[in-house]
Amino acid sequence: MTQNFVHELTWRGMIHDLMPGTEAQLQRERTAGYIGFDPTADSLHIGNLVQIMTLVHFQRCGHKPIALVGGATGMVGDPSGKSAERNLLSEEVLRHNQGCVKVQLERFLDFSPGPGQAEMVNNYDWFKEIRFLDFIRDVGKHLTVNYMMAKDSVQNRLESGLSFTEFSYQLVQGYDFYWLYKNKGCRIQMGGSDQWGNIVTGTELIRRKDGGEAFALTTPLIKKADGSKFGKTEQGNVWLDAARTSPYQFYQYWMNTSDEDAASFIRIFTDLPKEQIDNLIMEHQKAPHLRSLQQELSKQIMIRVHSRQDLEAARQASQILFGNSVTEDLSRLDENTLLAVMEGVPVVHVSHDSIVAAATVTDLLSETTKGSIFPSKGEARRMIQAGGVSINKIKVSDPQQKPGFALLHDRYLLVQKGKKNYHLIVADKG
Repeated sequence: MTQNFVHELTWRGMIHDLMPGTEAQLQRERTAGYIGFDPTADSLHIGNLVQIMTLVHFQRCGHKPIALVGGATGMVGDPSGKSAERNLLSEEVLRHNQGCVKVQLERFLDFSPGPGQAEMVNNYDWFKEIRFLDFIRDVGKHLTVNYMMAKDSVQNRLESGLSFTEFSYQLVQGYDFYWLYKNKGCRIQMGGSDQWGNIVTGTELIRRKDGGEAFALTTPLIKKADGSKFGKTEQGNVWLDAARTSPYQFYQYWMNTSDEDAASFIRIFTDLPKEQIDNLIMEHQKAPHLRSLQQELSKQIMIRVHSRQDLEAARQASQILFGNSVTEDLSRLDENTLLAVMEGVPVVHVSHDSIVAAATVTDLLSETTKGSIFPSKGEARRMIQAGGVSINKIKVSDPQQKPGFALLHDRYLLVQKGKKNYHLIVADKG
């Protein structure tokens, strides 16, 4: 092998548990390895990126990555790390989600023909042919209840209740590994540290049922330095699908990463070499205010997940909102990007006619907006006179000025109070 996969993950901080013999197997020959992905949504989110990047490094080190989308296990539900049982999805929905996930994985993995060609499989394709009685006879007999009960994923749910469906999950996942071992020559399963119990169930099944040898590797669960949950915002998951999380919001998530997290994340979520990453961290430490580490991190991930064009559009939107831009710059943003930039900004709905009827900009910012921006004319007047108000990036200096501002996309006015407080006025017609 041209690169040592275990060494690669080790310096990146991406190894939590490693079964003895795994590194020797990977150095001995090209090896097929797999990671399972949950198909219960039509998009992956950035919480999946650790496992996606594990497969990226696996393939770059000369091995064959297999992405398993759990059409069957998605119908069962994995209890690992869950406090309650999930809703189960239909085959039709799971098939649709699988197709969406495949498109996203193609932006990371090379699926073109070759020795290390990435492959995607769906465990429903083999489970749909297996009868229940055959499964409990041919698979269930190889693992004792005591063995299964000892797993943390089971123990942690005993008090709150664990259905037989969820209890059987480790058998189902274990059989996945066995099936891939027999039919695809797969010798290693990888996943998050919460999957260790399920993964070693697979290696044990391979040993007991076939006398074979298989291996396991898990990655740490990612935590942010401030203790908050990685991959979550106030709006929920940060998705890879632009329809769920806009490219601008996706870009801002990475740009808002702390210095400490950025130094860790650039190792985990990019394939940049060690020397380049070390240099980036050193340069960042010399001038942290330039946020060069966050810039490179967001660039690498944005291009992978979305496109270079989306990266430039997100950068432009940020400059327009937070830089010294002018109205012409603001008007260049398409409506979707404008609304994405304004995500979380207070929105004030008024009638189109009331904007036209406003005699002065002071009236517009107080009476027309029903006190949502300024509670009184006096407060609006004082802040305007102090130079603290802009509309559509135009500084307002005269409280008696006629409004006369062109509506962005014939519907919006962007009001800025001070340096960072924004309001979006939406003109409703009819």
